[in-house]
Amino acid sequence: MTRPDTDRAGHTQTLERTETRKPRLWRVLLLNDDYTPMDFVVLVLERYFRKTEQDAELIMLAVHHKGQGVAGVYTRDIAETKVAQVTQLARQEGYPLRVLAEPEGKGAL
Repeated sequence: MTRPDTDRAGHTQTLERTETRKPRLWRVLLLNDDYTPMDFVVLVLERYFRKTEQDAELIMLAVHHKGQGVAGVYTRDIAETKVAQVTQLARQEGYPLRVLAEPEGKGAL
């Protein structure tokens, strides 16, 4: 929306109102596999997603029993950074843990 305004010299200026929207949020998902130890998943959740030990264990169990679990919800840049960090650590440790980010509100995989 715009509205006219005048400066001191009497010239008309147009002032623009800008609307800001909250950025779209992305879910970071951990996917189950048969090789990554549960303790490693808990460690990742505590270290990179700042989960308490109890919350990390609950998410790890969801990953184990349901095939996936939500590690956290972030803006896109932060979600992609966390995916890269966790994937790098998992590969360094020799685990195939899959981590991905998807827009919030999207259906389950």
